[in-house]
Amino acid sequence: MEKLSQTWSLMRASWDVLRKDRELLVFPLLSGISCALVIAAFAFPLARQYSGSRDMPDQLTLEQIVMAFAFYFSTYFVMSFFNTGIIAAALIRIRGGDPTVRDGFKAAWSRVVLIAEWALVCASVGTILRVIEGRSNRLGQIVSGLVGTAWSVGTFLVVPILVVEDIDPIGAVRESVRLLKKTWGQQLVGSFSFGLASFILGIPGILVMLMGGLAMADSFAAGMALVVLGVIYVVALGLVQSALQSVFQASVYAYAREGTTAAGFDRDLLAGSFGR
Repeated sequence: MEKLSQTWSLMRASWDVLRKDRELLVFPLLSGISCALVIAAFAFPLARQYSGSRDMPDQLTLEQIVMAFAFYFSTYFVMSFFNTGIIAAALIRIRGGDPTVRDGFKAAWSRVVLIAEWALVCASVGTILRVIEGRSNRLGQIVSGLVGTAWSVGTFLVVPILVVEDIDPIGAVRESVRLLKKTWGQQLVGSFSFGLASFILGIPGILVMLMGGLAMADSFAAGMALVVLGVIYVVALGLVQSALQSVFQASVYAYAREGTTAAGFDRDLLAGSFGR
């Protein structure tokens, strides 16, 4: 509970950083749009392939494995590219600079080869986990879940490392795991609290959408207006939460690697959050 309380404080500090550069919200916005386009591009061939079938098969064919790999690669590349941009901009702010959206895109383009290599690694891991999950049923799901969780935690700082340090993705994973030994509490609890906060803050938007659905029986226009309002709220919250998560990653990396503390962050709080 103490770790959770500390991370909520770090979340508020991340908001203070983001508030100075609100234009950085363009990165999660473009990431979301791009991921939606990727999903749409793969949705049609998948729908055609499984038309007339109620369930996705557990055992993947070679063609399905290749398609899964291509989908994972595309989505990981898109997310990593825009995440690199916002983290690069956040690091400029943390170091006392005044970043722009152009700075973020410039940093992302300069690392596009590393980002592609990182997407290749992530796609390989994702595809392997999907195959394991499908081959062993319940046991495979458990193994896939445990390995997937360990992978997510261990690679938490890979993107900030790719932004700053000129090393390959495998070296970035090793370095992320090394820094994990210092920051494990913040990585685990930080990710959890960000997700929890997003869920709690998203409840009003969900309730508004439900009210809109019920109201459509009496007035379609009024009900639809409520639904649209709720969707806009949830989407906006998702954009802010994604940006805060990136700022949080940047702040954890900056302190762990450089001892740099962003304005608004409590240095004693950060220092007390790291240890064996």
